[in-house]
Amino acid sequence: MSNAAELIDLIHELGFLPLLRSSLAGFSAEQMVTEECGYVVLPDGGWDWPMWKWKGSVITDGACAYGKFFEKKAGFIALEWWPHFMNWRRSMSGPVEEGSVEESILATLQFHGSLITRELRTACGFTGAKMRSRFDAYITRMQMQCRIVTEDFVYPRDRHNREYGWGWSLLTTPERLYGREACSCPHTPDESLEKMLNHLHQVLPAATDTQLLKFLT
Repeated sequence: MSNAAELIDLIHELGFLPLLRSSLAGFSAEQMVTEECGYVVLPDGGWDWPMWKWKGSVITDGACAYGKFFEKKAGFIALEWWPHFMNWRRSMSGPVEEGSVEESILATLQFHGSLITRELRTACGFTGAKMRSRFDAYITRMQMQCRIVTEDFVYPRDRHNREYGWGWSLLTTPERLYGREACSCPHTPDESLEKMLNHLHQVLPAATDTQLLKFLT
Protein backbone atom coordinates (compact mmCIF):
# COMPACT_ATOMS: atom_id res chain seq x y z
CA MET A 1 0.00 0.00 0.00
CA SER A 2 1.62 3.20 -1.17
CA ASN A 3 -1.08 5.84 -1.62
CA ALA A 4 -4.46 7.02 -0.36
CA ALA A 5 -6.43 5.25 -3.10
CA GLU A 6 -4.87 1.91 -2.14
CA LEU A 7 -5.64 2.58 1.53
CA ILE A 8 -9.29 3.22 0.65
CA ASP A 9 -9.44 -0.05 -1.29
CA LEU A 10 -7.89 -1.89 1.66
CA ILE A 11 -10.38 -0.42 4.15
CA HIS A 12 -13.29 -1.58 2.01
CA GLU A 13 -11.75 -5.01 1.61
CA LEU A 14 -11.13 -5.44 5.36
CA GLY A 15 -14.12 -3.45 6.62
CA PHE A 16 -12.29 -2.29 9.74
CA LEU A 17 -8.71 -1.03 10.02
CA PRO A 18 -6.89 0.65 12.93
CA LEU A 19 -4.62 3.50 11.90
CA LEU A 20 -1.79 2.51 14.24
CA ARG A 21 -0.73 -0.77 15.85
CA SER A 22 -3.53 -2.57 17.62
CA SER A 23 -3.94 -5.60 19.86
CA LEU A 24 -4.40 -7.68 16.68
CA ALA A 25 -0.90 -8.47 15.43
CA GLY A 26 -0.08 -6.84 12.11
CA PHE A 27 -3.56 -5.41 11.70
CA SER A 28 -3.12 -1.68 11.16
CA ALA A 29 -2.58 0.75 8.31
CA GLU A 30 0.75 1.68 9.87
CA GLN A 31 2.02 -1.87 9.42
CA MET A 32 0.62 -2.34 5.92
CA VAL A 33 2.12 0.66 4.12
CA THR A 34 5.32 0.47 2.12
CA GLU A 35 8.46 1.53 3.94
CA GLU A 36 8.72 4.86 2.13
CA CYS A 37 5.25 5.84 3.39
CA GLY A 38 6.16 5.37 7.04
CA TYR A 39 7.18 7.97 9.60
CA VAL A 40 10.57 9.60 8.90
CA VAL A 41 12.52 12.18 10.90
CA LEU A 42 14.13 14.68 8.52
CA PRO A 43 17.69 16.04 8.87
CA ASP A 44 16.37 19.51 9.76
CA GLY A 45 14.45 18.07 12.73
CA GLY A 46 11.11 18.03 10.95
CA TRP A 47 9.16 14.96 9.94
CA ASP A 48 7.41 13.38 7.02
CA TRP A 49 4.68 10.75 7.18
CA PRO A 50 2.81 10.25 3.92
CA MET A 51 0.29 7.86 5.46
CA TRP A 52 -0.66 10.43 8.11
CA LYS A 53 -1.33 13.00 5.39
CA TRP A 54 -3.74 10.67 3.57
CA LYS A 55 -6.29 10.61 6.38
CA GLY A 56 -8.27 13.63 5.27
CA SER A 57 -8.73 12.48 1.68
CA VAL A 58 -9.56 8.95 2.80
CA ILE A 59 -12.34 10.31 5.02
CA THR A 60 -13.74 12.82 2.54
CA ASP A 61 -13.41 10.74 -0.66
CA GLY A 62 -13.36 7.13 0.45
CA ALA A 63 -16.74 6.41 2.06
CA CYS A 64 -14.94 5.62 5.31
CA ALA A 65 -15.73 6.58 8.90
CA TYR A 66 -12.81 7.71 11.05
CA GLY A 67 -12.48 8.17 14.79
CA LYS A 68 -11.23 6.60 17.99
CA PHE A 69 -13.17 3.38 17.50
CA PHE A 70 -10.75 0.61 18.47
CA GLU A 71 -9.50 0.32 22.05
CA LYS A 72 -9.69 4.14 22.31
CA LYS A 73 -7.39 4.51 19.31
CA ALA A 74 -8.08 5.86 15.84
CA GLY A 75 -9.13 3.76 12.91
CA PHE A 76 -11.24 3.48 9.77
CA ILE A 77 -14.53 1.70 9.12
CA ALA A 78 -15.98 1.15 5.65
CA LEU A 79 -19.41 2.77 5.57
CA GLU A 80 -20.98 -0.51 4.49
CA TRP A 81 -20.11 -1.83 7.96
CA TRP A 82 -20.90 1.37 9.86
CA PRO A 83 -24.59 0.55 10.62
CA HIS A 84 -23.59 -2.75 12.25
CA PHE A 85 -20.71 -1.22 14.20
CA MET A 86 -22.82 1.70 15.40
CA ASN A 87 -25.72 -0.61 16.24
CA TRP A 88 -23.50 -2.76 18.45
CA ARG A 89 -21.56 0.02 20.13
CA ARG A 90 -24.58 2.15 21.00
CA SER A 91 -26.36 -0.86 22.45
CA MET A 92 -23.50 -1.25 24.91
CA SER A 93 -23.62 2.33 26.15
CA GLY A 94 -27.37 2.88 26.15
CA PRO A 95 -29.08 6.20 25.35
CA VAL A 96 -27.52 9.54 26.21
CA GLU A 97 -28.74 10.67 29.60
CA GLU A 98 -30.81 13.83 29.79
CA GLY A 99 -28.86 16.69 31.34
CA SER A 100 -25.50 14.90 30.94
CA VAL A 101 -22.26 16.37 29.60
CA GLU A 102 -22.60 14.05 26.62
CA GLU A 103 -26.00 15.53 25.80
CA SER A 104 -24.54 19.03 25.99
CA ILE A 105 -21.67 18.11 23.66
CA LEU A 106 -24.04 16.58 21.11
CA ALA A 107 -26.39 19.56 21.28
CA THR A 108 -23.46 21.90 20.66
CA LEU A 109 -22.31 19.89 17.66
CA GLN A 110 -25.83 19.70 16.27
CA PHE A 111 -26.16 23.48 16.58
CA HIS A 112 -22.83 24.28 14.90
CA GLY A 113 -22.70 21.33 12.50
CA SER A 114 -18.99 20.66 13.06
CA LEU A 115 -16.19 22.09 15.19
CA ILE A 116 -12.54 21.37 15.74
CA THR A 117 -11.87 19.90 19.17
CA ARG A 118 -10.63 23.06 20.88
CA GLU A 119 -13.60 25.08 19.57
CA LEU A 120 -15.99 22.43 20.80
CA ARG A 121 -14.27 22.35 24.17
CA THR A 122 -14.65 26.12 24.56
CA ALA A 123 -18.26 26.10 23.37
CA CYS A 124 -19.06 23.45 26.00
CA GLY A 125 -17.49 25.50 28.80
CA PHE A 126 -14.44 23.32 29.47
CA THR A 127 -12.13 26.29 29.81
CA GLY A 128 -10.69 25.98 33.31
CA ALA A 129 -7.45 24.47 34.53
CA LYS A 130 -6.97 20.78 33.68
CA MET A 131 -10.22 20.77 31.68
CA ARG A 132 -8.59 19.74 28.41
CA SER A 133 -7.82 16.17 29.45
CA ARG A 134 -11.23 15.79 31.07
CA PHE A 135 -12.98 16.97 27.92
CA ASP A 136 -10.81 14.79 25.68
CA ALA A 137 -11.86 11.78 27.73
CA TYR A 138 -15.53 12.57 27.00
CA ILE A 139 -14.79 12.92 23.28
CA THR A 140 -12.89 9.63 23.15
CA ARG A 141 -15.70 7.83 24.97
CA MET A 142 -18.30 9.32 22.62
CA GLN A 143 -16.29 8.25 19.59
CA MET A 144 -16.11 4.73 21.01
CA GLN A 145 -19.91 4.92 21.34
CA CYS A 146 -20.19 6.05 17.68
CA ARG A 147 -21.82 9.34 18.67
CA ILE A 148 -19.00 11.52 17.30
CA VAL A 149 -16.84 11.05 14.20
CA THR A 150 -14.13 13.03 12.42
CA GLU A 151 -15.37 14.85 9.34
CA ASP A 152 -11.95 16.05 8.15
CA PHE A 153 -8.71 17.56 9.41
CA VAL A 154 -7.93 21.27 9.64
CA TYR A 155 -4.30 22.40 9.46
CA PRO A 156 -2.72 25.67 10.52
CA ARG A 157 -0.83 27.52 7.78
CA ASP A 158 2.55 29.26 7.86
CA ARG A 159 3.32 32.69 6.39
CA HIS A 160 3.70 31.08 2.98
CA ASN A 161 0.16 29.64 3.29
CA ARG A 162 1.51 26.11 3.57
CA GLU A 163 -0.16 23.61 5.86
CA TYR A 164 1.92 22.27 8.75
CA GLY A 165 1.62 20.26 11.94
CA TRP A 166 -0.46 17.22 12.88
CA GLY A 167 -3.80 18.78 12.08
CA TRP A 168 -6.94 19.29 14.19
CA SER A 169 -9.86 16.89 14.04
CA LEU A 170 -13.04 18.47 12.72
CA LEU A 171 -15.73 16.71 14.76
CA THR A 172 -19.38 16.13 13.94
CA THR A 173 -22.13 13.56 14.44
CA PRO A 174 -22.46 10.52 12.15
CA GLU A 175 -26.12 11.35 11.51
CA ARG A 176 -25.13 14.71 10.04
CA LEU A 177 -22.14 13.40 8.07
CA TYR A 178 -23.52 10.15 6.68
CA GLY A 179 -27.28 10.69 6.93
CA ARG A 180 -29.92 8.97 9.06
CA GLU A 181 -30.33 6.05 6.67
CA ALA A 182 -26.64 5.16 6.85
CA CYS A 183 -26.91 5.19 10.64
CA SER A 184 -29.86 2.84 10.94
CA CYS A 185 -29.68 -0.94 11.07
CA PRO A 186 -32.51 -3.47 10.66
CA HIS A 187 -30.70 -6.08 12.77
CA THR A 188 -30.47 -6.55 16.51
CA PRO A 189 -27.17 -5.58 18.15
CA ASP A 190 -26.29 -9.25 18.68
CA GLU A 191 -26.95 -9.99 15.02
CA SER A 192 -24.71 -7.10 14.02
CA LEU A 193 -21.97 -8.40 16.30
CA GLU A 194 -22.24 -11.88 14.82
CA LYS A 195 -21.95 -10.51 11.28
CA MET A 196 -18.87 -8.48 12.19
CA LEU A 197 -17.22 -11.42 13.98
CA ASN A 198 -17.87 -13.73 11.05
CA HIS A 199 -16.38 -11.20 8.65
CA LEU A 200 -13.31 -10.56 10.79
CA HIS A 201 -12.70 -14.29 11.19
CA GLN A 202 -12.35 -14.44 7.41
CA VAL A 203 -10.01 -11.43 7.39
CA LEU A 204 -7.99 -12.62 10.40
CA PRO A 205 -8.33 -16.43 10.56
CA ALA A 206 -5.70 -16.72 13.29
CA ALA A 207 -7.54 -14.38 15.67
CA THR A 208 -9.64 -15.87 18.47
CA ASP A 209 -13.20 -14.91 19.40
CA THR A 210 -11.83 -13.29 22.55
CA GLN A 211 -9.38 -11.14 20.60
CA LEU A 212 -11.97 -10.04 18.05
CA LEU A 213 -14.60 -9.33 20.70
CA LYS A 214 -12.12 -7.15 22.58
CA PHE A 215 -11.37 -5.32 19.32
CA LEU A 216 -15.06 -4.70 18.59
CA THR A 217 -15.95 -3.78 22.15
